[in-house]
Amino acid sequence: MTFEKDLLGIKNLSVDQINEILKNAKIMKTLLQQNNKKGPHLQGKSVITLFYENSTRTRLSFELASKYLSANAANVAVASSSVQKGESLIDTARTIDMMGTDVLIIRHSSAGAPHLVAQNVDASVINAGDGMNEHPTQALLDAFTMVEKKGKLEGLKVAIVGDILHSRVARSNIYLLNKFGAEVVVAGPSTLMPYEIEKLGVKAYTDVEKALKNADVVMGLRIQLERQKTGLFPSIDEYSEIFGVNDERLKLAKEDAIIMHPGPVNRGVEISSSLYDHERSFIDEQVQNGVAVRMAVLYLLTRKEK
Repeated sequence: MTFEKDLLGIKNLSVDQINEILKNAKIMKTLLQQNNKKGPHLQGKSVITLFYENSTRTRLSFELASKYLSANAANVAVASSSVQKGESLIDTARTIDMMGTDVLIIRHSSAGAPHLVAQNVDASVINAGDGMNEHPTQALLDAFTMVEKKGKLEGLKVAIVGDILHSRVARSNIYLLNKFGAEVVVAGPSTLMPYEIEKLGVKAYTDVEKALKNADVVMGLRIQLERQKTGLFPSIDEYSEIFGVNDERLKLAKEDAIIMHPGPVNRGVEISSSLYDHERSFIDEQVQNGVAVRMAVLYLLTRKEK
């Protein structure tokens, strides 16, 4: 199975490529669960994270994934870098590239920023989230979790509930799940629903209860207040009452439905605290699976000379 130099989005990945990543992630998770979390797969390789937006899970996940595979890993703190002196994104990327970097992992508030960087560096570029566009490794770890718990993606009904408008996670999940024949429904306030979202091959609801009916997977999404220029709903309390996923609403899904969330979670807002801690909640395990999936992506992108 061959891969391009970069991982910029789910859109351009084939089903075979996604399956190859998930297959390798299963192997990497076995390594991750051992006492000695160290493999030689990336020995001699250099991996740099360049995040223009705040992150805990994704940045640390990539950094640990790199180190578990014996890479030389470093993080560029944008707040204290030459970016603050006016250096452009491309110049920053080129500088990092010239230091012998094999993989550059970038998160940026502008859609398309990783694609631009990829055209200007020799290193492999991984999109760790670009604006409201995509977050490919999150969709891959979500798919990995669904396959672990449900055995397949084909035929699953996946309900994604919350701030769909600003969610790159929702977009990447929609692209991936559609490739595998899953049924995807999205739900949230009309003000947080992208225009003509149905053209992506999903059903859209402003009634959360209709969306949750007979769902196999219930995925909550955080309200992204930092991306909203104006108030798109009256209050957090009202949002939780009308659109929050709670124990009562979960009863509408299938009895064995699993609960997911990309994090960070606002308990009691998009999802109730009791559901976060529910026996069918795999939100914490998603974090572990994220490390395994990113280990797999790093391995596959560096296994051949470019």
